[in-house]
Amino acid sequence: MYLILTVVFFNGCVQQGEIGPQGPAGQDGQDGLDGGAINVYYSQWYTPTSWEGQSGDWFFDVTDDAINESIVEAGIMLAYMSVPMDLYEGAVRPMPAYAVGANWDFLIPAYGQMEFTCDSQNAPGTTDHFFRFVLIPPGTQLKSTNKSTQFLTKEDLLNMEYADVCKLLGIPE
Repeated sequence: MYLILTVVFFNGCVQQGEIGPQGPAGQDGQDGLDGGAINVYYSQWYTPTSWEGQSGDWFFDVTDDAINESIVEAGIMLAYMSVPMDLYEGAVRPMPAYAVGANWDFLIPAYGQMEFTCDSQNAPGTTDHFFRFVLIPPGTQLKSTNKSTQFLTKEDLLNMEYADVCKLLGIPE
């Protein structure tokens, strides 16, 4: 009996050695907040040199290979504008938008091309008119800024302030 108690006593004691070195860090997820850089593409700011079209149907084209089939068919495409005499002076608005008495939007007439549009009666100006787009590849999941488990949708991004989208995606303003 004494032998059984001695074996149980010694087996219950765990001898600890020195603490080993720290293991390698795990991979961060791409949640737009604390993970690595998110694989998004953002364009420069474009200013049209001229507008094509006619009264009520104006446009200018931008060509960029990043506007590919994968992005167009399954990714998220965001476009932004800033125009003079906007009610919200200096604001950067998500498109589609209504500003300065006209509707502003964008469309994709072909892969590799984006067309910024305006339905004003007169051709929009070119001075101080700025347009930009952001492309988010399919399958990119962005967590909401409150660290919840909810992922953001395109509609969520459209309802965010431009500065907040830039901060979330690591885009310089």
